[in-house]
Amino acid sequence: GDYDIDGVMSSCILLKALRSLGACVDVRIPERLRDGYGLNENLVRQAAADGIQLLLTCDNGIAAAEQIALANQLGMKAVVTDHHEIPFRVDGDGNREYLLPPAEAVIDPKRKDETYPFPGLCGAAVAWKLVDCLYRLCGRGDAAFGEFIEYVAIATVGDVMELKDENRILVREGLLALHHTQKPGLLELILQNQLEPEDLDVYHIGFILGPCLNASGRLDTAARALRLMMAETRQEAAPLAQELISLNASRKEMTVKGEEEAVRLVEESDLIHDRVLVVFMPDCHESLAGIIAGRLKEHFYRPSFVLTRTADGVKGSGRSIEAYSMYEELCRCGDLLTKFGGHPMAAGISLPEENVGLLREKLNRQCALTETDLTPKIVADMAMPFSYVTPELIREMDLLKPFGNGNPKPLFAQRDLRPFSPRVFGKNRNVVKLQMADAEGRRFDAVYFGDGEEFVSYCRTHPAFSVLYSPSIDTYMGRNTLQMTIRSYR
Repeated sequence: GDYDIDGVMSSCILLKALRSLGACVDVRIPERLRDGYGLNENLVRQAAADGIQLLLTCDNGIAAAEQIALANQLGMKAVVTDHHEIPFRVDGDGNREYLLPPAEAVIDPKRKDETYPFPGLCGAAVAWKLVDCLYRLCGRGDAAFGEFIEYVAIATVGDVMELKDENRILVREGLLALHHTQKPGLLELILQNQLEPEDLDVYHIGFILGPCLNASGRLDTAARALRLMMAETRQEAAPLAQELISLNASRKEMTVKGEEEAVRLVEESDLIHDRVLVVFMPDCHESLAGIIAGRLKEHFYRPSFVLTRTADGVKGSGRSIEAYSMYEELCRCGDLLTKFGGHPMAAGISLPEENVGLLREKLNRQCALTETDLTPKIVADMAMPFSYVTPELIREMDLLKPFGNGNPKPLFAQRDLRPFSPRVFGKNRNVVKLQMADAEGRRFDAVYFGDGEEFVSYCRTHPAFSVLYSPSIDTYMGRNTLQMTIRSYR
């Protein structure tokens, strides 16, 4: 398995399922700092020494052709389950040759010869599909759905997959199961985060539970998160959940410092002129590179890589914008890299330190992004006065849930709204409550999440402005009133 939330959930699904079918199974999740990403030669040789006959990968393996060839040489067979992009090389005529590992089976919805209708599954969903087939072959029918759908939903949201097509259904059903979960590890993690199972939605997975599970693989060992998921009693799960929450608190502090340093490095150097940011932070904790790259991408709205020095050279992660396929661009830089993999929107890389400057230069030289591509955009679904919003309309929109990446909340636009009595709340001063009035003088409640002081200052200097908003119902403290959630303004 991999050491992120998707890899942990994939490993959990396969481990529980195969053991329940009577298989003798061992599990290995690489240590981020010691082993790096995915299958490596040491893990393969150790498996052979331990008498393992079959290697089964999850959420990795598609780029491990050399390691799987070694497994074959050592007398083992291999089955790959993965969801990452298929590696390729380009010949002299510009044609792509896709490279599959020499395994007994390679299960990846992104295979170019794949006929499965939806390629956007996470690694845990691919592992679950395999288990579903095994269960049916063994006479268990569709039992895999009820046993593992919670894990699939958590991995889908935590790995930031698009909530469209099959993924939306998997997450919807997984949330329904989570509302009544009796799985000890999940229940303890939920309750110790001061949440109630019946209230869980995509936000709680993406911003509270998911980061705790990921913190294990970032600062310690992902095996700790796996042990929590495998816990058979709440008594066993409780201390593990608390450890993950503490690790995540430490991760947050380290991330804030790392983000501040990364922004400073860009703003105080000629990096500020690059269309693709390659930021080398030698002392950055390797596990935080992806998070900080994501923050840089949001701050500057450019594809961003954060690289750090390790015992094995330089490693790092990248996060991209819609107009830039990070994986494809890296394929064109393969001569500078030791190892890489990922998706259009995110990637991980390894390279010699002397190639850092060359990578920055090549990525920017071959970059075709325009100023339009590098301008953040928020697109409204339609212009609609808030006076059209009714509780019935909101209930109808709720049928589109769960909302998230690839399936955003409906977003509407309205011009010439006047703000009244804005007040800033929250310990971080990032919530503003106010009333807005339209041209006919109708007033309604509104809320804005963001830089509270900046928004209030804007309200004071602009007697009327346009907003993009999502309608909602405010249920705080027993209320049941229509509310405009302001997403953007000008």
